[in-house]
Amino acid sequence: MVKRIFNIREFSNYLNIRSVKEEEIHVVNFATEQEVLLKSDPITIDFYLLAIKPPIDKRLVTTHYMEDQSDASFMYIDGPHNSLDWDISPPTAGYTILVSAKYLNKLAKDYSFMHYNNHEALFLSKEEEVILWDIFKKTYDEFQKEFFSRDVMLSYISLIFSYTQIFYDRQFDTRSKIYHKVINDFYKNLEDFFSQTDVAGLPSVAFFAQKSNLSPNYFGDLVKHFTGKSPIDHIQDYVVQLAKDKLKNTSLSVSEISYSLGFDYPNYFARFFRKKTGIAPRVYRNQ
Repeated sequence: MVKRIFNIREFSNYLNIRSVKEEEIHVVNFATEQEVLLKSDPITIDFYLLAIKPPIDKRLVTTHYMEDQSDASFMYIDGPHNSLDWDISPPTAGYTILVSAKYLNKLAKDYSFMHYNNHEALFLSKEEEVILWDIFKKTYDEFQKEFFSRDVMLSYISLIFSYTQIFYDRQFDTRSKIYHKVINDFYKNLEDFFSQTDVAGLPSVAFFAQKSNLSPNYFGDLVKHFTGKSPIDHIQDYVVQLAKDKLKNTSLSVSEISYSLGFDYPNYFARFFRKKTGIAPRVYRNQ
């Protein structure tokens, strides 16, 4: 079955949003929409979607809010080819901005959160929600004009992007206790992976991200934020350390070591080791 990809008009119709007056940019005010589709299986979009809402998604509703979190708002941004599904209560407030990819592709490249694809919500503090609700409302008010300015709307969207990056960084810092557990679990999962008797290939960042129920890019930003190194650097450094230990303390051949660490070809392992250490495995062993 071919996966269907929705454009802005198709998505709006699917969502039961009232008439779309622009094919390439549209703003939804949920306070004026009474028949919104409340539940959907995964669908795919070909545009950018920016949303700010009260916690109406049943997966995000909680009675226990963290100290950095308002009980009123969260937001998220999705991009082309992302998959969305939802199960929400009837919305009484909130805005969603839908924008053609051709207007935001260049801008989006500058923001790592645009590559989060597990729909990781940004939980807003009270100060943050005031700022973002105001910008979303200004964007909607501009769109309501008979002759609205696309340039003005795109400027507001650029401002939303800038604040979103700052607020995600804040979310990492204020939730450091939770995220330090993610880091510790990553180290443990890395150790467990290579403690197997039969290591089948080198692990990917996505492998460890999935264990934390995070998208690879969100996981990558989180790890780098707290450790100063990307997950792939951690993985490779760990492999190098294991290789050094095996070269020094075992009689395994270089080929046997390469296979034990998940490399398909010994020459690939040799190139990898030389690139990371500056010397060949055999030279390291002889030293």
